[in-house]
Amino acid sequence: MRVTSKGQVTIPLDIRRRLGVEPGSEVDFVVDDEVVRVVRRAEGGGAALVNRMRGRRLSMTTDEIMALTRGED
Repeated sequence: MRVTSKGQVTIPLDIRRRLGVEPGSEVDFVVDDEVVRVVRRAEGGGAALVNRMRGRRLSMTTDEIMALTRGED
C-alpha cells in the first residue's frame, strides 16, 4: 500500500466492510511498537443520540430536549 504525499492511504473495501467503516466514519490509529492498528472510533454520546432521534417527531419542549442531550433525568 502506498502513502500519498498528503499522508493518506486507502483502506481496502473488505477491511472497511469488516470494521463497518463508511464515508464520514472516524477511525483512530493505535501504535504498538512497530505495529499500527486502525480502529473504528465509537460514536460519542451526542452523535449516537442524534442518529437515534433522526426522523422522529417528538412533542417535547426545548427544555426537555436540552435535558435529554445533557443526559439529565
